[in-house]
Amino acid sequence: MIKNSKNQLFSLALLIALGISIVFACTVGPEKIPFMVSMRLLLNKIPLINQLIDISDIDQTYATILYVVRIPRVLGATLIGMALAGSGVIFQGVLRNPLAEPYVLGISSGAAFGATLMIVSGLSFTIFGMSATAIGAFIGALLTMYIVYNIARVGKNNSITVLLLSGIAISSLLSAMVSLMISMNRDQVERIVFWTMGSLSSVKMSHIELVYIPILLSVLVFLFFSRDLNVMLLGEESATSMGIDVAVLRKILLITASVATAFSVSISGIIGFVGLIVPHAMRLIVGPNHRYLTPSSLLAGSIFLIISDTIARTIIAPGQLPLGVITAIIGAPYFIYLLYRNSSISRG
Repeated sequence: MIKNSKNQLFSLALLIALGISIVFACTVGPEKIPFMVSMRLLLNKIPLINQLIDISDIDQTYATILYVVRIPRVLGATLIGMALAGSGVIFQGVLRNPLAEPYVLGISSGAAFGATLMIVSGLSFTIFGMSATAIGAFIGALLTMYIVYNIARVGKNNSITVLLLSGIAISSLLSAMVSLMISMNRDQVERIVFWTMGSLSSVKMSHIELVYIPILLSVLVFLFFSRDLNVMLLGEESATSMGIDVAVLRKILLITASVATAFSVSISGIIGFVGLIVPHAMRLIVGPNHRYLTPSSLLAGSIFLIISDTIARTIIAPGQLPLGVITAIIGAPYFIYLLYRNSSISRG
């Protein structure tokens, strides 16, 4: 009971930290905006509360920078961090693999292949505000998940193992295809590489309006099935005896996590390690119970990506680093640590 109360307080602390991170990220940049000014401008966009906030004395330049440039980027980091971290929790739970993340099934390679195909083909169009590159990434991610899942359906007894191996195989094939297209279209190398390393520099409110509903719906699915995921981890026989259709639940969770990831990469490009390091860090703090692990990871994922993006756009200002570079610098050493730790446990 005491541990549950601590976990609830920790989730509340994360929620407060998320709010502070959002305001702080809006203040930082080439043009510094005072913290209280940022907070007032943000509150002015919230229904009902905006009637209590007077911003008539605030410099219009601040308002333009915040509303046009920084808020879309911060909201993008919030939603994408939440989607990737939540998907990481789901993949690690469903696949019972502590090293799994949203890209373990080849979803990132599928997105990279779809986006690269659009770039080298020279297609330029928009649908509902999404560019051809974003649409290619979205379709590539979903098609890859569909192919991998259908390959895994062949193996009934070892479906999880087959799923993982199928993802690795398809990921390797698509990565090779991307490398081939890069070699044959060297004039597009910079554009392709920058996209595959992830960035929020081109995110606009029109992009946020397209992805926030499917991402938030995916988050609700993650939270709704957190208890069932706990039971499923006890084993398929135990879950079935308690009335859970494991095959159906696994399909729902994998599809939902894949959709959340696909919508995320469609506007940001490939951002790795969020779905790996955030769930692990939260598991060390709140434990393996998904009732607390899932919401904590969702909030921490948003905070992590907001901070990472703030570093990416300010550390070499006025230039910017790809967001994927920052997450990789933090995530790769942690990934190596997890490999070493799991290897040590296996030997022990």
